[in-house]
Amino acid sequence: MPALTIKNIPDTIYQQLKMAAELHRRSINSEVLIYLERALMPTKINTTERLSRIEQLRATIKPNSITPEDIEQAINSGRP
Repeated sequence: MPALTIKNIPDTIYQQLKMAAELHRRSINSEVLIYLERALMPTKINTTERLSRIEQLRATIKPNSITPEDIEQAINSGRP
């Protein structure tokens, strides 16, 4: 299997990668492989599966649980 050496990794990226590897209980090498797989070989979800997931999510939302005031407050909360 080929090997890859990555040079000049910024400290912040390395620290984030290290923390993610610890969180997932993997080595840094394994964590990098996971990220590369996700970026280069994304899994495609078929339309039927995607619609099923959307319907499941919609079923968890109570009708009229979000008011126009809630929406306005959410919009304004991110503004100075």
